[in-house]
Amino acid sequence: MQYRTLGRTGVQVSTLALGAMNFGRIGRTTQDEATALVDAALEAGINLIDTADVYSGGESEEMVGKAVAGRRDDIVLATKATMPMGDERNHRGSSRRWLVTALDDSLRRLGVDHVDLYQIHRWDPRTSDEETLSALTDLRRAGKIRYFGSSTFPAHRIVQAQWAAREHRLGRYVTEQPSYSILQRGIETHVLPVTEEYGLGVLAWSPLASGWLSGAIRAGREITTSRSTFMPDRFDTSLPANRARLDAVERLAGIADEAGLTMIQLALGFVTAHPAVTSALIGPRTPDHLHAQLAAADTVLSADVLDAIDAVVAPGTDLAAHEKHDTPPSLLDPALRRR
Repeated sequence: MQYRTLGRTGVQVSTLALGAMNFGRIGRTTQDEATALVDAALEAGINLIDTADVYSGGESEEMVGKAVAGRRDDIVLATKATMPMGDERNHRGSSRRWLVTALDDSLRRLGVDHVDLYQIHRWDPRTSDEETLSALTDLRRAGKIRYFGSSTFPAHRIVQAQWAAREHRLGRYVTEQPSYSILQRGIETHVLPVTEEYGLGVLAWSPLASGWLSGAIRAGREITTSRSTFMPDRFDTSLPANRARLDAVERLAGIADEAGLTMIQLALGFVTAHPAVTSALIGPRTPDHLHAQLAAADTVLSADVLDAIDAVVAPGTDLAAHEKHDTPPSLLDPALRRR
């Protein structure tokens, strides 16, 4: 396992980090299975575990808490807030009112007195940066969090939050957690240059593109991945975007074969090769998934392989731009771009 410094924090984290979204009902994972995954990950040298309050309605945090009990100090523990936690309209977002409550709930479920990294899961356009950063700064001063970061923020919102922190003399986001893979390279255009400019650590989620780059999806095969059962539109190969992804996967498979790599090694090696990326978040559902992904822990892609990948999916290109989670609200709601 390799280790890198998380932004400018001085904290050393593994280049592969364990994402716990599949813990609980989302991944149909039991506590024993989740604990076994954590055990194997830690044994392999992973030292960062990332979860969120919304994952399986808090069940993921509870499972992570039980799995790390007794070894908390050896783990960089990260969680997230802002996504809806029920139907109550104020049980979401990044207001001080909600973040204070949400963090206490997360600490209780995790069974800890602090988290190392607390992340704003999505930009909340209804809440000012000053409001959110002020609350996070106070939670840090109270010792409940060590650092705080953002997740899936558009580049201009990352810049705005950095300005607000300086303007109001508040703590700043020290990490960003974007979606990044060979098939979704749009963040190379704006987000990654900004994170490099401000010295943010980058924890890349979905490096296997929701399973497209796992090796399980190939032309002529029925797609039976877990994600395809509850996100069928993302895997319907009659749709142009998915045909483009499948064509790319076939070409990438040839590159992997020629380099003597698995598709997973190619995909994870690509993400961790970018100088702005600190860690790639893997989200295994089974021990077999985990071991296949751990095999990429020391993968270093040659310049020739990276050039070949660029020829398949050009830098800065998203093959499924409609699936991005950082689209500005004005592009989604016509009322916001009309007088």
